[in-house]
Amino acid sequence: MTGLPSPDPLKFAFTAKTSAHASRGGVRPLALDDKDWQAWWQTATEAEERALYIHVPFCKKRCSFCSFFENGANPARMSRYMAALCDNLQQAAKTPFALSAPFSAVYVGGGTPTDMAVDDLARLAETIQGFPLTQDAELTLEGRLNGFDEPKWHTALAGGFNRFSFGVQSFDTQVRQQAARIDDRARLLERLAELTRYDEAVIVADLIFGLPDQDDAIWRQDIADVMASGVHGVDLYQLIAMAGTHLDRAESKGKPGWAADSQQRASMYAYGAHTLEQGGWQRLSCSHWRRSETEQSRYNQMAKRGAEILPFGAGAGGNVHGHGLMYGRDLAPWHQALADGHRAPGMVMGRNPNAAMDALLRGALDTGRLALALLPDPLRGQLLPLFQVWQQHGLAVLTAERLELTLAGRFWSVNLQAGLFECLQLNPLAGAGERGPHANAVAVRPVEIVGHSVTGLRR
Repeated sequence: MTGLPSPDPLKFAFTAKTSAHASRGGVRPLALDDKDWQAWWQTATEAEERALYIHVPFCKKRCSFCSFFENGANPARMSRYMAALCDNLQQAAKTPFALSAPFSAVYVGGGTPTDMAVDDLARLAETIQGFPLTQDAELTLEGRLNGFDEPKWHTALAGGFNRFSFGVQSFDTQVRQQAARIDDRARLLERLAELTRYDEAVIVADLIFGLPDQDDAIWRQDIADVMASGVHGVDLYQLIAMAGTHLDRAESKGKPGWAADSQQRASMYAYGAHTLEQGGWQRLSCSHWRRSETEQSRYNQMAKRGAEILPFGAGAGGNVHGHGLMYGRDLAPWHQALADGHRAPGMVMGRNPNAAMDALLRGALDTGRLALALLPDPLRGQLLPLFQVWQQHGLAVLTAERLELTLAGRFWSVNLQAGLFECLQLNPLAGAGERGPHANAVAVRPVEIVGHSVTGLRR
């Protein structure tokens, strides 16, 4: 949890990054009956900020590094799914729960949502407008540039989407081919130039460092390309080895090709961060930068700081009335449940009594800075020794007012979050969690949840 002492903490404070997210854990699945589930959708929210997450679990092609591939993008199969999804959304939008407070962000993720047909995209956009949205709501459509043609672009804009997040990963044609990506470098740059020419919406690109055959020279060119492409924001993500991917299988057969090790990936992160910031890009989090204030990355920041996020679709996750919710990925029971007027199979978690503080800590470390005045005295006293060791190990700078992660600390941010939550689990403080009407709620034994539809209403 403290990292290792090293003259070069950027490269050696930890052996590897093993996860994309960190949490305290310890909250168990909740036994929730049909009556309680339906009652949730008749009860007004207590959340201060809210978002929608809509999941489209289809892709044309499985990327070599991906462990999230769920379904091939068969057009008929996708259209059937989108029809059921929009029906489900329309029902939910009419409930007292949905209507009780506006949503300031909507994220349509996947999968590859941009693979949906233009008519399905139009219907989805219209359905989203049925929810109470704030005047400046951020509506993000995730996907890839391949297949996102002019009809889809204009349909999305007309429907209210104002932010688009594209998984570029690398501009280098050879690296892309190795990763099973589709378009080449020239086509990517051409399409990004077309989409960003008039600033009609915010365009964000994701890059991954550490891909097979992506050496330092190629990474430098990737950073130069993204800065010149016209995009408003960029995410820099480290490749994390995941079981079950094509890369994992290739490695087990001794055929992965050359790839950067953890130390070289650390150097790649440092190069990207320095180059973007020297070029005038502002860092919003440890992995996200923007070149203009039009990019807010609102949904991502809300998710980190514990906003209420209503999930829809097979495989979608979020939280409702303070309870974590994750729907199963299997399409067949998802369709059947909605057709029968039941909620799709999934898992509902008991309330986390420390949710508010956990979200504050996670959100702060994700940005790289934590104001110590936000911590109650007992918790601050408990965590200061850990923060002091982070400072000794070159991962943070600690003052009387704040904890500021160094470049090395930002690279290892998820490891630090995991270490912090491990510290809290090993040394719990009575009364340090959130207070309120649900502070003493406890989870009950895990059970399989079948339940009713997300609205409790029949189609």
